[in-house]
Amino acid sequence: MAIKAYRPITPAQRQKTTEDYDQITTKKPLKSLLKAKKQQAGKNNQGRITVRHRGGGVKRHYRIMTYNLPKGLTLTVEEIEYDPNRSARIARVKDQNGVYYYVLADTKMTKGTTFKTGAEAEVEESNRMPLENIPVGTFVYAIELKPGRGAQMVRAAGARAQLMAKEDGYATLKMPSGEMRKVLVSCEASIGTVSNIQHQNVKIGSAGRRRRKGIRPTVRGVVMNAVDHPHGGGDGGRHGSGKAPRTPWGQLTLGYRTRHNKQTNKYIVRSRHEGKRK
Repeated sequence: MAIKAYRPITPAQRQKTTEDYDQITTKKPLKSLLKAKKQQAGKNNQGRITVRHRGGGVKRHYRIMTYNLPKGLTLTVEEIEYDPNRSARIARVKDQNGVYYYVLADTKMTKGTTFKTGAEAEVEESNRMPLENIPVGTFVYAIELKPGRGAQMVRAAGARAQLMAKEDGYATLKMPSGEMRKVLVSCEASIGTVSNIQHQNVKIGSAGRRRRKGIRPTVRGVVMNAVDHPHGGGDGGRHGSGKAPRTPWGQLTLGYRTRHNKQTNKYIVRSRHEGKRK
């Protein structure tokens, strides 16, 4: 996969790059696996903005993904498709009974390839099985946090985790963030790396392209008035010198911990911040 650059006939195209779409085999999604997706514009059911800088963008249909495939299937990849709702490519697959599913595509999936699910599957690229059946050192994606719940971790474009150890009923995984985390060996995972590995290198290049993605402009606090932001106000000189950066609501924002899930702390062997500490 490669990044495509444009001839600089406009200022935006001088910077803009896109992914290549060579892996994609069809532009038409399967109608039975689509559903309408309403634009919420970052607002809750009371109409209040809970996520800032969202709104507009092109209309999309949601592809009904299957993160918890039944066991004992042999699936054939029918098509590799673009999904506007995620960074990775998706695969339209058909099982031996003629049932269609949408699953995350990995880097090895192409039209016509087959893969298997369940504990009896061979240790091969794309196959899905419990972690206890996967050798230590293997790269995996689409990992379950709890057995039977379906893939919840490592689903973004180019993501992969490495199985580092298996001990006392738990598998230790090195996550893409650098975190070392334990999950039960009965949790399932797929072998390989999520597709579209060049996604992180794409430059959006123009404001209009960002708006079509549903992302509205972000205004810096230091250019606001004091009534609108803790960083605002002043005479045009230095802003808030000697004060720690804050959110628009006055909360500390640099180095401030936002994780409050103490129940799962015991499963984190090594924090993703560990190497950054001095």
